[in-house]
Amino acid sequence: MASPDQDLVPVLDKDGVRLTVDDAIATVTLTNPAKRNAQSPALWRALTEAGRLLPGSVRVVVLRAEGMSFSAGLDRQAFTPEGFDGEPSFIDLARGGDAELDATIAEYQEAFTWWRRSDIVSVAAVQGHAIGAGFQLALACDLRVVADDVQFAMRETSLGLVPDLTGTHPLVGLVGYARALEICVTGRFVAAEEAVSTGLANVAVPAGQLDDTVRDLTAAVLAAPRDAVIETKALLRGAQDRTYEEQRRAERQSQARRLRDLAGVGD
Repeated sequence: MASPDQDLVPVLDKDGVRLTVDDAIATVTLTNPAKRNAQSPALWRALTEAGRLLPGSVRVVVLRAEGMSFSAGLDRQAFTPEGFDGEPSFIDLARGGDAELDATIAEYQEAFTWWRRSDIVSVAAVQGHAIGAGFQLALACDLRVVADDVQFAMRETSLGLVPDLTGTHPLVGLVGYARALEICVTGRFVAAEEAVSTGLANVAVPAGQLDDTVRDLTAAVLAAPRDAVIETKALLRGAQDRTYEEQRRAERQSQARRLRDLAGVGD
């Protein structure tokens, strides 16, 4: 799949991650199609760095991947005794103390958290396999546009592990507890039609239309005033943790801020 950001000078390009910025749009691309964009601690650090390098002008971040697969998940080399060059193996980490292991996993999770920032809207363009860590990376984004060949799967439980890269919260929020549990413990594939019908994906399109569909969605997001988008995202993200009355109050407070801003009246 050709990269729509290939003519831009990268802000970051290392460890299987490329970040480019075109005014209000940033594109984060997974760039190791030969390994189906398998993930590693180095890739996670690069994703975290990409989030830190976003200029203040960016309003939409598109996450995409080169090749036939979005991401086949964690590189299995992590489970070998030698691990990755210059990295402690997962076996070594398991033998360490609880505090050290917790801190390491928290560091890995940072690659998956910044996509939810209130000042941006993140859009994942997902084709082919999005397995385990790949599924969780897609779930980290606000919106998901998928190709009709997409195959989501959460395989961690089948390997004797749990999903630990921030994917469980959005998964339950999108499809509900029972379906989330079934998807995780069976490790089965979720195809495009089910992804759309259950809310995992916003829309599914033929693979050849994926980039154009994401481009149209991005343009639609950018057509709305930035401050209103930021306020709306924060309002919606907090809704599930509020009671009905608390959400009503939050709506009033948010609207008051918008009206004052539009009228040029200070708080």
